[in-house]
Amino acid sequence: MTWDEASVAERAAAFLAAHDPVAMDRLEFLRARFDAGLAWVHFPEGLGGLGAPRELQAVADRELRGTPDNQPGRIGIGLGMAAPTILAFGTDEQKRRFLRPLWTGEEVWCQLFSEPGAGSDLATLATRAVREGDEWVLDGQKVWTSSAHTARWGLLLARTDPGVPKHRGLTYFVCDMRAPGVEVRPLRQITGEAEFNEVFLTGVRLPGALRLGETGDGWRVAQATLMNERVAIGGMPVRRTMMEVVADTWRSRPELRTHDLHQRLLRLWVESEVMRLTAARLREQLAAGHPGPEGSGMKLAFARLHQELSGLEVELLREDGLGYDDWTFRRPETVDFLGREAGYRYLRAKGNSIEGGTSEILRNIIAERVLGLPAEPRADKDVAWKDLPR
Repeated sequence: MTWDEASVAERAAAFLAAHDPVAMDRLEFLRARFDAGLAWVHFPEGLGGLGAPRELQAVADRELRGTPDNQPGRIGIGLGMAAPTILAFGTDEQKRRFLRPLWTGEEVWCQLFSEPGAGSDLATLATRAVREGDEWVLDGQKVWTSSAHTARWGLLLARTDPGVPKHRGLTYFVCDMRAPGVEVRPLRQITGEAEFNEVFLTGVRLPGALRLGETGDGWRVAQATLMNERVAIGGMPVRRTMMEVVADTWRSRPELRTHDLHQRLLRLWVESEVMRLTAARLREQLAAGHPGPEGSGMKLAFARLHQELSGLEVELLREDGLGYDDWTFRRPETVDFLGREAGYRYLRAKGNSIEGGTSEILRNIIAERVLGLPAEPRADKDVAWKDLPR
């Protein structure tokens, strides 16, 4: 069937006629929406979609506005990273097992990539996975893992062959976060919260069915995850909402306005509109599969703009912007960025240039893969990982 705006709207109307969102249990409604192909319309039929063009998702969302949602802020890693990776590299059995509870929010996901000695240079990671019969035994440590304390599953990259160069000896797994040997510890941030965690893996046994992609092909699978992550972060509508917060602050404090602050506000408004429109175009261009390196540019711009806006808000509020009274240690399931004080926003925005890929690494990706500039010299490119100095 060829789908267009009218046919998707008709499908949504028929779904609502048969499923009363008021009378139905929230979770049952979400499951039914997935089964009707109205979760991700561009995904294949039977996997939450209709096989329709991606841009028609806006039609489904519009027609179903006001019905129970899947709390996307709580399951952003699953929606933005796990789902497209599983769709691109997972077996049919993995797609059937993971995609539905991922979308409904029944199962939370986290990303087990970074390590204490492998952050920006992820390919140097040391977590080992050794095959024993039909299982893989994992040992190592991951760090800066958002939502690990609530996650049911994790996207994990591990080294399976230390005798080849660092990019070639990696394999990608779905980690059972409830498996024996998985230990999650909180990492307290400058805000007082612990969104992030460090995860210790000690003799964790994963069945072969939890390997995602081929053995040794983990770097290629991980690149798909990372590119999707950057599109997800860079394409979020937070920038314009933050712009509205700063604009409201400007209107409410006329006594603090200056010409220089006014010029900064106008410049950031223009940049936020450019970001919003560029993000919309980028999302429309995406096909189900691998996104391009352009997502790195979106994420880089997002981090810089978010930090500038939060800084301007603090300046506009003067001493009132420095207040941040809630230092209570807690482990939130979501980041309540707009529901907190300006001081919290200013502190939390500092992490935007680190999470999802540091700005320095993103500049390298843009230079090499978007602009076609010469790559930086890499002396360890052809050296076996076991021979690298550490």
